[in-house]
Parts: sequence; structure tokens; C-alpha cells
Amino acid sequence: MLSAKAKYGLKALVRLAREPQHRAVLGADLASREQIPKKFLEQILLDLKHRGLLQTRRGRNGGYLLMRPPGEITVGEIVRALDGPIAPISCVSQIAHAKACEHCLDESTCGTHLVMQQVRDAMARILDSTTLADVVRMIAAASAPPVLELAPPRAATAPRRPSAAVVTEQYPGPRRFKR
Repeated sequence: MLSAKAKYGLKALVRLAREPQHRAVLGADLASREQIPKKFLEQILLDLKHRGLLQTRRGRNGGYLLMRPPGEITVGEIVRALDGPIAPISCVSQIAHAKACEHCLDESTCGTHLVMQQVRDAMARILDSTTLADVVRMIAAASAPPVLELAPPRAATAPRRPSAAVVTEQYPGPRRFKR
């Protein structure tokens, strides 16, 4: 599960990725726009800066900027920078696993270890292949109005009715009422 720190950090970086021409944004503006406690966000932004994901600009147009283009920063990088390893249990972590698991006799036959390793692999695959640019596209697609399509023309033998615009994803089909 993601910590509040990782959630807030991801929200802040997505906001920066959405900025036109990737302009600098003040920490206070990020906090108010994303409804993140200001002091907590300042700590998060400082951690992200030390990890090489953010830079700061001083002066009149100062604030926080992404260090690299949004298409080059993955969600996995952000989560690891703020929360550490993404493994659900320490014995499956590729980063933090240094000794044998104290809860199982043999990791190669431990059911919990084997399942959690698959969970870690699936999480890593998704987080490491999803960039900030991908998240921005997901948000745009989710907030776009549904695409309307005209209903297909009816067969020539059926009585003609005026065609209506329908939302294809939500259209349940014609309703038939008993008389």
C-alpha cells in the first residue's frame, strides 16, 4: 500500500507534468491546488529534489520543476524515492532483501514468498512502465466527454425511425415493453 507521502508526491509531480511548457510552480501553489498540507509537501518536494526528480528555480518565475521530461520519469521511481522498495514483504524485495526470511524454512517452497514475489513483479512491471506523461494522458482521457456515434441505419423492411445519437458504451439496446 502506498504511504500518504508517496500519494502526495505523485500528485505533486503529476501537477508539475501538466503545467504548460513545464513552467515552475511554487510549493504553496502546489499544496493549495492538490489539497496537500503545505509543510508535509515541502518535505516531500525536498526528498524528490535530493533524489534527482525535481529542481528548483529562484527568482520571479521561481518554484519547482521536473528535472527530466514527464515521459522519462516513471511512477516506480517516484514511489521508490519516497517509500523505498515496492515489495509487499521484505523477503521478495530486490533492493532490501539481504538475509533469509525469518518466517519460512525455505523461500523456494514458501507459498507466501512465491505469491508475494508475483505481486512484486506485477507491481514493478506496471509502475516502472508508467511515466508521468502516461498518467497525464490517463487523466485527459478520463475527463474527456464521451464520444457520440450515430446509431447504425435500420434494415429497409423495418419502419424507419429517426436515428439518435447514443453513447455506445452506455447504450443498453432497445427496450421492449409488453402491452
